[in-house]
Amino acid sequence: MFSVKETLAQETLALCRRAHYACEILDDYYASPARLLSTRQSHAACAAGLNVILLKAHMSAVSPTFHIQTFGCQMNAADSVWLARALAARGFLETSFAEAGVHILNTCSVRDKPEQKVYSELGRIAYYCEANGKSDVLVCVGGCVAQQIGPSLAKRFPQVRLIFGGDGIVEAPDAISRLTNDPSLRITLLDFKKEYQERPAPRPLAQPRSGRMQRAGPCAFVNIMQGCDNFCSYCIVPFVRGRQKSRSPDAVLSECAALIDQGTREITLLGQNVNAYGLDRGEDGGFSALLRKISALPGLQRLRFVTSHPKDLAPEVIEQFGDNPKLCPRLHLPLQSGSDKILKAMNRRYDLALYIKLTDGLRKVRPDIALTTDIIVGFPGETDEDFRATLRAVETIEFAAAFSFVYSDRPQTAATRMPGRVDRPEALKRLALLQEMQNKISETRLKSMCGTESLILIEGPSHMETLLPADAAQREKRGRQPGAMPGGEAPDLLSATGAGSSRGAQVPTPAAGWEAWYGRTPHGFIVNVMLETKLPPSREGWLGAMLPVRIEAAAKHSLKGTQAGPPCTA
Repeated sequence: MFSVKETLAQETLALCRRAHYACEILDDYYASPARLLSTRQSHAACAAGLNVILLKAHMSAVSPTFHIQTFGCQMNAADSVWLARALAARGFLETSFAEAGVHILNTCSVRDKPEQKVYSELGRIAYYCEANGKSDVLVCVGGCVAQQIGPSLAKRFPQVRLIFGGDGIVEAPDAISRLTNDPSLRITLLDFKKEYQERPAPRPLAQPRSGRMQRAGPCAFVNIMQGCDNFCSYCIVPFVRGRQKSRSPDAVLSECAALIDQGTREITLLGQNVNAYGLDRGEDGGFSALLRKISALPGLQRLRFVTSHPKDLAPEVIEQFGDNPKLCPRLHLPLQSGSDKILKAMNRRYDLALYIKLTDGLRKVRPDIALTTDIIVGFPGETDEDFRATLRAVETIEFAAAFSFVYSDRPQTAATRMPGRVDRPEALKRLALLQEMQNKISETRLKSMCGTESLILIEGPSHMETLLPADAAQREKRGRQPGAMPGGEAPDLLSATGAGSSRGAQVPTPAAGWEAWYGRTPHGFIVNVMLETKLPPSREGWLGAMLPVRIEAAAKHSLKGTQAGPPCTA
């Protein structure tokens, strides 16, 4: 295991060697002004990379380090991004698991499995610290598991010295700063607040976070509310996120405008039930009015939202899928079950007929809309006939995708007291049948897009390891060999690591002349595409480009395409 200093030294040496090699062959190989410029750009990239490494080395010597692991929903992901930026603004440096002095787990307890993962991770951290003599590591647990379990977490895992819930995250950055300076201190931030707690927006920072500059990405999440008042009988959210609290429209608009100014092109609005936005504040127009106001912000190109409750999906919102060009044609609308008996037991407050009426209305205004859903199988009292009703509903509605799970008890919920338990083997059998049906429907939808063109927003490096046959044929037609640079230049000398995706993938080396990236269509489908390496090589590359692509092939959950034109500027 290399230390931070050893790793930085290796990176510095590698960059210096590349720069030296470039200087040695400059006179022999680069004769034309164009190639000379390309080499100078490579040198500039080397210098820029060296500056980043030196800055990281300086910061690691004087700054406390932290590492965040996020479990669960998009709201947790958004919370983690805010927390990381807030800590960076206070002088903390985000780093790897092995090098972190502060470990933060942002947790989920919507089902039992994510909760168990948190306990497993806390055990792993404890084992790692003991094995490596790191007795001074600070562990912080936030999110739904923290709110659910409370102070007893610290009794089971003594290294946990900060426990904060959804409302407590606002105070977490200052608490972490205090805890790093006082090893004897322990803090819990678990009180629910009556109103939404606005979070200070950290300034964009001219310093790297995990090797990247602190700025908004092309896609961003924006919380518009916290908590839920529905109390579905299986759901723990009201108990761990609290009652519904909407942000003010001005606060939401201000955050969206700031993100757009920093380069964001697509915004996803988040809430446990976004359709109920503003009802607790008496806001005129509610969620529909908020969508209109955000869509009017200059520079925004795409707008999405999750999650919706069918009982609160207003006609005014449905209409916007037909007349609001910035609202993407994709909607996540949880069904949960196709049986009216089970829907009533779940306290969902709609029946299948109303749900189908909503989907018909959506498809009337936007025939190509992609509908996705959540489904629970094995809910207490679910019979074979109830499950068959769910299968019929899925077959009728034809969701683009479905997230399906076996029911699991959650503390404090009404369903834990219900009779008619479904044996787990039977529940797993039903889940397999449901997923088999949905996979076929999803596969048909993806295959139907082959041969069409779409506009994708590039979000990051792709995991795609192989080129499409069309890509190879495209290169052959241009007279290139795999690994040759566009225009016939020699392979670039800088084999940079590139910016990692959210899953930690790296950009293929610029020396290959091609890079694998991914983006999403307006309908939310992921498209992997091979793109020519931009010169000079950079950590951003194609990030944020709005690119026309031709869909060439469909995989199980994504698409593969080829560039069909230059990037769009608006």
